[in-house]
Amino acid sequence: MRKDSFPLETKYAFAKQIIKEAGLFIKSKMSEQLDIQVKTQFDDLVTNVDQETQQLLMDRIHQTYPYDAILAEENDVRHPINQGNVWVIDPIDGTVNFIVQRSQFAVMIAYYEQGIGQFGLIYDVMADQLLAGGGDFDVTLNGDRLPAYQEKTLERSLIGCNAGMFARNDSNLAHLIAQTLGVRVYGGAGICMVKVMKQELLAYFSTIHPWDYAAAKVLGDKLGYVLLTLDGQEPDFQSRQKIMFVPKCQLARIVSFLTKDATVTLENQ
Repeated sequence: MRKDSFPLETKYAFAKQIIKEAGLFIKSKMSEQLDIQVKTQFDDLVTNVDQETQQLLMDRIHQTYPYDAILAEENDVRHPINQGNVWVIDPIDGTVNFIVQRSQFAVMIAYYEQGIGQFGLIYDVMADQLLAGGGDFDVTLNGDRLPAYQEKTLERSLIGCNAGMFARNDSNLAHLIAQTLGVRVYGGAGICMVKVMKQELLAYFSTIHPWDYAAAKVLGDKLGYVLLTLDGQEPDFQSRQKIMFVPKCQLARIVSFLTKDATVTLENQ
């Protein structure tokens, strides 16, 4: 039973409002010179717009729900997912895409209570497409209900994958990909997982942080998908982990290809 005195519907409506506000803020900054900093390595970047967008969202949440906690990407804003009411924020998912392409990036928000996802939102800013719902709420794309996963064969499917995992052939992903029509790399977890839920991709594999997957985990559960580590465990919501986002009914078959010893390599596909 929920302990929060605020109706969940009110928080959900609030989340849809502030994620659109964040999108407008990002668009208003796109004509300005970006302040770009390197975080852990040359392709792990953050801009002033990432940081300012996160602050905007945090301020709105703190003003409206002062007793709720936040777990967010920038500036080491961390709170255990299983302690109280927690908003999970990724202010710009796909920062490199934002910097270089000015498209294919998303704002992501998820809301959890005592570790249980209540709803998630992924907003493709430049396409103006908001995927929202999960928990007690239908999953909608710009207000239209999204259908649950409809089973299709591997032979008529595409796989989404992080570029590094694909290049290294982590967990022998090449063996799985060889059963499909190929792989697609888009440079952002949110954009890729939306494509999974729109059934443009069968599954998605990446090495990502909690703020990258928190929203999709709630959304996907409602549509027949599971988000797990590559060894089949629940993600820890603390560290960067190798994650798969796959249809639940296809999980056993997909995992069987990942765990087989195969001679297939990236070169002979």
